[in-house]
Amino acid sequence: MARKRELEGQLAVVAGFENPQAPLEQYPTPPSLAAHVVHLADLQGDIADRTVVDLGAGTGMFALGAALRGPRRVIGLELDGEPLRTAIENRKRVGTTTEIHWLQADAARPPLALDEPATVVMNPPFGAQNGQEGADRAFLQTAAEISDVSYSVHNTGSKEFIEAFAADNAGEVTHAFAAALEVHNQFEHHDKTRKEIETEVYRIEWNR
Repeated sequence: MARKRELEGQLAVVAGFENPQAPLEQYPTPPSLAAHVVHLADLQGDIADRTVVDLGAGTGMFALGAALRGPRRVIGLELDGEPLRTAIENRKRVGTTTEIHWLQADAARPPLALDEPATVVMNPPFGAQNGQEGADRAFLQTAAEISDVSYSVHNTGSKEFIEAFAADNAGEVTHAFAAALEVHNQFEHHDKTRKEIETEVYRIEWNR
């Protein structure tokens, strides 16, 4: 198994959003965070020979990271077509030969019916924009319906919500850790060149 640092280096070539959309909270996932999450998933036996689904795939950071670790196949699902086109180009940059299906669709209503072991990896919107409160709930609901296990990034202070949601949906949180997400100035409401957002990553096992 390749080391986490090697995976991070492979993901460093992944291009981000050309025209990020604030309502969709399109922030790029750093290679370091993606490598950390995917490496943990691999150690837990949640990648190899399984179907991996990246909900809200953006330009493909999580999907491509998983593709480098020997899954059966990867599905990258993203609502915005422009990032998906970038993801296709990013696959060429990364060089993985794993089967990847890129789907333009809403993560809250995915056109998927999986009957094989599946793992979800995702960095869903936190719901920070007006009218988007609780946006990550819809992503978790999809994960509960289509996967056996999920890894997701959430705003700090989400522990009580995540544990309650998992319990209400036949799930159990098995791992949780804090992680910093560096955000660069890319929207009008940003008043700093960059800042770190404290986040939390959760592994949830679902009984579906």
